[in-house]
Amino acid sequence: METQKQDTVLVSDWLTLTQERIETFAAATEDHQWIHTDPERARAESPFGGTVAHGFLVLSLLSRLMATAMDLSTLRLGVNYGLNRVRFVAPVASGSRIRAHFRLLSSEALPALGELSGEQMTWEVVIERENEDKPACVAEWLTRRYT
Repeated sequence: METQKQDTVLVSDWLTLTQERIETFAAATEDHQWIHTDPERARAESPFGGTVAHGFLVLSLLSRLMATAMDLSTLRLGVNYGLNRVRFVAPVASGSRIRAHFRLLSSEALPALGELSGEQMTWEVVIERENEDKPACVAEWLTRRYT
């Protein structure tokens, strides 16, 4: 049975996107676009005035941000099930801080996984940039958790 949870809002801690984190992500994904990895060129040529985080880096931090927004101590297994939609609304400059706002849209029971009971949750996520009007990213995220 599916339940609607429109009123649940969680807010993560702030997280700084350092140039080192951006470059580590670039190395892991082999995405070395200069707007992410070349601070001098980005200052001179980029419309952003400096390097910016990869959109997929920002998105990949959802699990980390969620872990600071809610108590996961009863969780035995968590699974990223997917995304229904994602928009990268505004760039995140190197050195900026972000945090996420999570609103639970729905939750439904899943068949047991061995001895574990589970639920699938659909979250509306807004990742805000500190001191900026536009968010960095908005997404609808599906997670599965088993207890």
